[in-house]
Amino acid sequence: MLNRVRSAVAHLVSSGGAPSPRPKSPDLPNSPTPKSPSARPGNWSGAPAKTSEARARFSRPTFLQLSPGGLRRADDHAGRAVQSPPDTGRRLPWSTGYAEVINAGKSRHNEDQACCEVVYVEGRRNVTGASREPSSSQGLCFYYWGLFDGHAGGGAAEMASRLLHRHIREQLKDLVEILQDPLPPPLCLPSTQGTPSFSDSSHLVGPQSCWSPQKEVTHESLVVGAIENAFQFMDEQMAQERRGHQVEGGCCALVVVYLLGKMYVANAGDSRAIIVRNGEIIPMSREFTPETERQRLQLLGFLKPELLGSEFTHLEFPRRVQPKELGQKMLYRDQNMTGWAYKKIELEDLRFPLVCGEGKKARVMATIGVTRGLGDHNLKVCSSTLPIKPFLSCFPEVRVYDLTQYEHCPDDVLVLGTDGLWDVTNDCEVAATVDRVLSAYEPNDPSRYTALAQALVLGARGIPRDRGWRLPNNKLGSGDDISVFVIPLGGPGSYS
Repeated sequence: MLNRVRSAVAHLVSSGGAPSPRPKSPDLPNSPTPKSPSARPGNWSGAPAKTSEARARFSRPTFLQLSPGGLRRADDHAGRAVQSPPDTGRRLPWSTGYAEVINAGKSRHNEDQACCEVVYVEGRRNVTGASREPSSSQGLCFYYWGLFDGHAGGGAAEMASRLLHRHIREQLKDLVEILQDPLPPPLCLPSTQGTPSFSDSSHLVGPQSCWSPQKEVTHESLVVGAIENAFQFMDEQMAQERRGHQVEGGCCALVVVYLLGKMYVANAGDSRAIIVRNGEIIPMSREFTPETERQRLQLLGFLKPELLGSEFTHLEFPRRVQPKELGQKMLYRDQNMTGWAYKKIELEDLRFPLVCGEGKKARVMATIGVTRGLGDHNLKVCSSTLPIKPFLSCFPEVRVYDLTQYEHCPDDVLVLGTDGLWDVTNDCEVAATVDRVLSAYEPNDPSRYTALAQALVLGARGIPRDRGWRLPNNKLGSGDDISVFVIPLGGPGSYS
């Protein structure tokens, strides 16, 4: 099976075509088996699982090619051996580097997942259902990298690693011809069969003077919208299948799509991505936590107080209000404020704040420390029936980097990491590691990016000592799962 998958990847990368159809697997809801499926190194478990229950127990990305013994080592909290793809002739697309390590006992298994794919997108048939004339612009190919940091179980991360890129492919199908056409995108797509059309819509609109000229919509914004919609559909699928497929918990998602010369970096959660280019650090994402999204959360609690029940207040105070402070004036801030002011404490202010704590200890409804991601449909406040999902957004922030605007060298990289990396490592330290490791390798040595990913993981993990895992400065290393992709921006391939 592994050889067949490898052959499919090699065929797609070398010819730009599509491999033969893969075996059936849990797919997008109500969608037929695609005629041109993505070719992938894979991200299913090392040993093929026959049921969703078996998958949920423990799985690692297939591109790691772990043997049963390797799977056991990858699951060892005491040894915490760093895992990377084997140093063979077949590498991940773009000579991407990857490394991961399990947590120090925080959860039973490694709840991070990763995916690295080359995906072919075939345009939809035209409105009459007849095939278009064959042309070189009939399909598109995009490169895809994804890191999924699971919490409260690994099911959501495992499901997203298998299916999110397929949702992105589905959303891009309507855009295949549009993205290859230099003209601006059409305002409306042709109606499909059975859809009523109205030639006279004058009764639906007001005077033309009320309307401004049509807004300019770029091809880039269409791709951003496709990625945003794909995240939403992925989250909806998790909601639909959370029982049958045991999609427990939720996950943060950090995804990169390379399409037509541009990198689209989509983040929902507290994973992060940075570009290190000629020593310069370019942030390509930001963290979504209760602190960074306080005002959005408070606004929702203000507009829909029923979501707070009788247990929470949308207001924030420097600390929990005490009953003896009723009638006194205390510092507070609401959804409109970035600063602080004083208000008279009332009975409702004794409720627990919607957002509490600071830094890594900040929580929404005293429960979860991230505010965007996929899944968490069953998450409720401890000892309560209040659902937390209404406050969690599945929509990512998407940042775009145009590779054609710069001349990149082999030392220019895009680094993706789950929060296990960034909890103990800052941007400057990552950039210093990039310079130190890559300078020790020849520029044309493709193994240099895997070595860099391993160095970043080892640097965040630390070494075992009497009181846990420690960094060289004797500070605590990361006890979380750590996963890192290193994507070279200087090649291989042409960005034109």
